Formats: sequence, structure tokens, C-alpha cells
Amino acid sequence: MVDLQTKYLGLTLKNPLVASASPLSEKVQSVQQLEEAGVSAVVVYSLFEEQIIKESLELDHFLSRDTHSFAEAMTHLPEVGKFSLTPENYVQHIRNLKAAVSIPIIGSLNGVSTGGWIKYAKKIEDAGADALELNLYYLPTDPALTGNEVENAYLQVVKDIRSQIRIPLAVKLSPFITALPNFAQKLADAGANGLVLFNRFYQPDFDLEALEVVANLHLSSSNELLLPLRWISILKGRVDIDFALTSGVHAAEDIIKSMMAGANVAMSASALLKNGVGYARELIAKLEEWLVDHEYTSIQQMQGSLSQEKSGNEAAFERANYMKVLNSY
Repeated sequence: MVDLQTKYLGLTLKNPLVASASPLSEKVQSVQQLEEAGVSAVVVYSLFEEQIIKESLELDHFLSRDTHSFAEAMTHLPEVGKFSLTPENYVQHIRNLKAAVSIPIIGSLNGVSTGGWIKYAKKIEDAGADALELNLYYLPTDPALTGNEVENAYLQVVKDIRSQIRIPLAVKLSPFITALPNFAQKLADAGANGLVLFNRFYQPDFDLEALEVVANLHLSSSNELLLPLRWISILKGRVDIDFALTSGVHAAEDIIKSMMAGANVAMSASALLKNGVGYARELIAKLEEWLVDHEYTSIQQMQGSLSQEKSGNEAAFERANYMKVLNSY
């Protein structure tokens, strides 16, 4: 019998497949279906800092620019009525989900500045969330804003949220960090229990007939697995923190690669949106089949086995391998 259990953020999960934040978490019924299909935990769609500010009109933290707030974020505030749920309804949704399913429910906050909105971290905890994911989704466009200022602001938000809650805290990052290992260590020191790698920025497109900038959404593909796979492989063993791999998890092989890199869990949204919630059952069955065929007895047996630390081939993740790949074309 193969043991599919894994540990993530102090939670013991029945398998490493977690449903990442997506519209699938907007309804209790669809989360119940995810549980029935075998998903081990669900990250609820994000509650946005702008959403809370719009609700409470607490705009003071966006009206002054320092290392802990971004004035330009004012230009990105959503229109009234943009969000389907108020912040308080979001908290109630967490309660409803906890009452309806037995798998862990991970709340999600999306924000980058300090301010009154952070109190919702405690409200999400009080609603019963098993953990909280902080989504640091921000696109700095001010030429005067330095990378150091942005990172310090992120760290301050993590510290502020850590001070509000006792439940585990994961931080979801974009790949656009100059020195990711150093920043990962700082996040761990600030109180983060896990890193979710990586966030996907949705790129706008141009409508050449209307001459307008238009929203553009593409679901991920397995090709996108390679970037988080590389960085988790590098960070595993260097930073004492849990890892969730997200972006590009579409097949059982993607989950297996995630585990071998050193991830605790593999998060998927696009594959479940594209193929339906029941696809999770197929992924887990194929995962178990692969483990049996290759004589593994547990998920934990393979975790980190191909990380840079354990692979014995450090150059495979670094510049030397880049030159080798170019020469092999």
C-alpha cells in the first residue's frame, strides 16, 4: 500500500494535490466536489486589499508613499461592484466551507501594504481557516521605487500579518525577485511557514481594431512547471520552510516532479478548470500507479530526491547547464 500523505504548513494532508485559488472555491458545492474527487486541501480565492479598502474607505495608507505603502496603487482600485463578495461575506464563506468539508481550508489575502485591511487575517483565522496564504501580487511601475523598498514593504506586511494570527502563513511570490534565496530566507525569518512558487501575472493585450488595452487570460500549461521546479530544487535544503509548487501542474508526472524537487504539495487550478473537478481523481490514481510501478512506498520517500542539494549535479540548475543546452541544439 502506497502512502500518499504529505505535510504542508503543519497540516497532514492525504495526498500532495491541493486546489489553488480559483473560481472553483467560490461555491460550497464545488469545494465539496473537490473533496469528493480526492483533493487534499483547497485555497480559497483571494480577498484583495483594494477590495477591503473600497469597502471601508480606509484610504490613508495609499495616500502617502513610503517603504510600507504604494501611492500608485490608488490607480488600480477596482470599480465599485467589481467583487462578488464583500469582505465580511468572504469571512462567512470560510465558515461555510469549514462546516461543509473535512479537508483543510486555506484562506487567501492579496495585498502589499500595511494598514487596517490586515485585521482580516485574524478574521479569517477566527472563521476557522486552517492556514492563510498571502498573495504578494503587485506590479511596481514607479521608476523612483527601488527593489529594496518593495522587498522591505513585503517583509513588513508578512510581519504585520504574522503578529495577527497563530495559524500557519504561506507567502505566494512572483518569480521577479532579484535574489530569491536571500529573500526567501528573510520571509522565513519574518514568520512565513511556507512559500508558494510562483504567482502568474496576467498580461494585458491590445485590441488593434478598437485600439484598446484588453484583459487577457490564458490557463497555464505543463511547460510553466519548469520555472518553479528549478527554484524549489535550488531552495530545498537551503531555506527551512515548506514549499508549494504552483503553475503548470496538469499531469501526474507534474506532481511527481514537484515532489522530487522538494515541494510539499503541488497546487493546480488550470487543469481542474479545463478538465473538470473530477480530473483530480484521475491525477491521484495515476500518481499512485506511478509510485507502485517504480517501487516507492510513500510520497515522503521521494520528496527532495532531485533537489540541487541531493542530486549531486549542482551545475544542472545553474549557468553551466545553460551553456550546455545551447551547445546541444
